[in-house]
Parts: sequence; C-alpha cells; structure tokens
Amino acid sequence: MDNLKLQKLVEDISITFFGKPFKHYALFNPRLRTTGGRYLLKSHNIELNYKYFEEHGMTELIAIIKHELCHYHLHIEGRGYQHKDYDFKALLKQVGGSRFCTPLKNVKTKRVTVLHLYECTNCKTLYKRKRKVDTTRYVCGKCGGKLNKAK
Repeated sequence: MDNLKLQKLVEDISITFFGKPFKHYALFNPRLRTTGGRYLLKSHNIELNYKYFEEHGMTELIAIIKHELCHYHLHIEGRGYQHKDYDFKALLKQVGGSRFCTPLKNVKTKRVTVLHLYECTNCKTLYKRKRKVDTTRYVCGKCGGKLNKAK
C-alpha cells in the first residue's frame, strides 16, 4: 500500500463511518516507532505507521485510522478531541475504533544506563546522571559543596 491508496482509504472511512469528508492529507511516516499514528493539530494531516499494517494487517490499520479520524473531526468541530475527553471516547465507541493499538513484536526499546557519576567534595554524596552536569554551575543539594566527576 502506498500513500495514494492510504489517502483514498482514509477518505472512504471518513465518509462511511463519520459522514463527513476528510479534506487533508494522510500518509505513512517511517519515523514513527511506538505509536500507530498521529493527528497533527496545525496541519490537520494524519500520519500512520506502516509497520502496523505489515505486522497486523488491514483491520488494525482501519482501527488506527478511525482513532485518528476521531481526533481530526472533533478538533475541526471545536469539541473535545483529546483522549481524556468524553466527546472523544463516545465518538470512538460509536465508530468502533480502537483506544490503543496492538504492540509491535520487534520494537527495540532504548535502555539508558547511568553514564555520568558526580561526587560532592564535602559530604561525598554521589549523584548518578544520564547527561553531563556543568560542575561550575551546579553544587551539591545537601551541603552546597563543589561537584567533581567521580572516577
């Protein structure tokens, strides 16, 4: 499936289930990793993850499209389009969209380990950080002493 077929599919689903036209663009975004799709508030476009179509098939893709179209139509109408809003939940239930998409099997999650260790010169408190800390700017939270990179 390419972007032209996807556009046609989204327009058909919008007319069939919502009774309203979809006047913007729907396309596959290869950079999406963990989400099935997203609705862009500024441009009103919908981006979908092609991996969900490959792994779970057309039914999962249609459920994701319905979910994103709920965001789209409610936002255009000025009603509650967020996941927490009653309007969104009611419309999603009415059209039969999925609230959450099925997780992908082969998604690699990045696990960040502690890379930087700092020690206070006064009280010897250790601070574990994922990012570097500017030791000239920051001091110990307990005693106010100078921080040094621990060996």
